[in-house]
Amino acid sequence: MAERKDKKLKSVLDHLPPGFYADSRWLTACGVSRSSIADYAQGGWLRHVAHGLYQRPGTASGSAPHDWRVLVLSMQVLMGHPMHVGGMTALQLLGHRHYLSLGSEGPVFLYAARFPAWLDKTVVDAPLNLRKTSLFGGMDIGLDADPATTAGAGSREWWDWKLRLSSPERAILEALDELPGEESFHAIDVVFQSLVSLRPRRQTALLAACRSVKVKRLFLVFAARHRHSWFKHLDLNAIDLGKGDRSLVKGGKLHPAYRITVPADLVIESRDVDHGG
Repeated sequence: MAERKDKKLKSVLDHLPPGFYADSRWLTACGVSRSSIADYAQGGWLRHVAHGLYQRPGTASGSAPHDWRVLVLSMQVLMGHPMHVGGMTALQLLGHRHYLSLGSEGPVFLYAARFPAWLDKTVVDAPLNLRKTSLFGGMDIGLDADPATTAGAGSREWWDWKLRLSSPERAILEALDELPGEESFHAIDVVFQSLVSLRPRRQTALLAACRSVKVKRLFLVFAARHRHSWFKHLDLNAIDLGKGDRSLVKGGKLHPAYRITVPADLVIESRDVDHGG
């Protein structure tokens, strides 16, 4: 019996690098009983993090203690939770976010249809903003893997693990959905300056799938303001912009083309708007 337990422990450690996380469901799928999980935690092989969540002691190679990326990689790759990193967090990881709050770590935006209860009680090095995937009706359109992600080394190629995250085309729409509460118009405006290589076909598909009229109109406001070359290749006929005027900020100005109230400095004259369709 002891030999069998030792083999199971070795199997767990072979598949769980130092610093990575595993939930009770994953451990049970590895053949570890609940009593054995408690024994492993008592013996120091696992650290109890929250109800139903454990961490192998140590630090993943190349990461800081409590690195949120290690937790997310554990959820995506090991535990199989269908979730992704999106919004401003994805844009930052992809090198598009140059405007950062001074003196504080920005929140991490995570998206899923549902999240495990223990995620709210997990302590990592950045606040986690949990969002549902309802903006695109739960569709996985526009998701990529971060080629720069490094997850540390182990007996298998852990460094090849990639964070599943939104492409720039999806991430900017997720970020716009946070206006005006969790993001600022200035931060979005600065990010838009760097979005010179958006793929118009993918962007059109995402705008067509997006369920928020607010987000779609805001995207076109910023796109018209920055006039990147891809803008004229968008198929606006495929995008439902709804009807009627929309008010987003008090004391703002109604955009003449896209009929949404935004800060006055974002509004250009309608004769200057040059878009495709």
